[in-house]
Amino acid sequence: MDGQWFRRFGDPEPDALKLICFPHAGGAASAYQQLYRRLRPHVEVLAVQYPGRQDRRLETPVADIGELAAVIAGKLADGETAAPFAFFGHSMGALVAYETARLLEERGVPAPRRLFLSARGAPGPRRSPHDVLPDDEAILAAVRRLGGTGVALHDPEVVAMVLPALRADYAALAAYSWTPREPLHMPVSVLCGDADPVVSVEEASGWRAFTRAETEVRVFPGGHFYVDQRLDDVAEVVLRGIRSASAARAGNGACHDRTPVSDVRG
Repeated sequence: MDGQWFRRFGDPEPDALKLICFPHAGGAASAYQQLYRRLRPHVEVLAVQYPGRQDRRLETPVADIGELAAVIAGKLADGETAAPFAFFGHSMGALVAYETARLLEERGVPAPRRLFLSARGAPGPRRSPHDVLPDDEAILAAVRRLGGTGVALHDPEVVAMVLPALRADYAALAAYSWTPREPLHMPVSVLCGDADPVVSVEEASGWRAFTRAETEVRVFPGGHFYVDQRLDDVAEVVLRGIRSASAARAGNGACHDRTPVSDVRG
């Protein structure tokens, strides 16, 4: 698998399940190191490294969700993805994960066994007002409000370093236009915080219309970056979901009937 785009954490067991993670706006592959530590050695965790951050900071960021998903889908289609794998996307990463999964299914190549969509409402004809920000100050204010950046946004040098990626990512969110398509054929787990200031539980639950397979909704205490405080619980949901989807695919084939949403608060 392309080492420029996908970062592997540690050495998994030979038969480990594979989880490919998509970072939030302004985020990088390293955001998933802690999740990897909770899932090892049962799950091989890889994280997408978008251009324009960390060791790819000299590259031009991709300011288009569809273009980013197309590149990632192409890399996965050309790489070693025959083994069972799932996607986990947080915030903007949930959109990129969804669009990537959709492209893989449409191309008839191996697609995720399960899709984990975190801290993001389902797309629709209207853009979220939280995605359309007029300038750098508004972007920085929004990021500070959400928390979870892991960087000191009061430091001018740090701000200068992270702003190019943040500008590109918020430009991609503002320009994103969802095109209605056939629902996916993979099960979906939706995860969100009950106090998220930009994503309501109702908006997150809207993802149930995007797949013909079963949908699970898990609501956790916390805000947009609830994962930071509930990492053990999230890891448990991910591990159980991957194992369930892999077992179902191996025994019964893909599920094409959507079951009612399960709203589990924990």
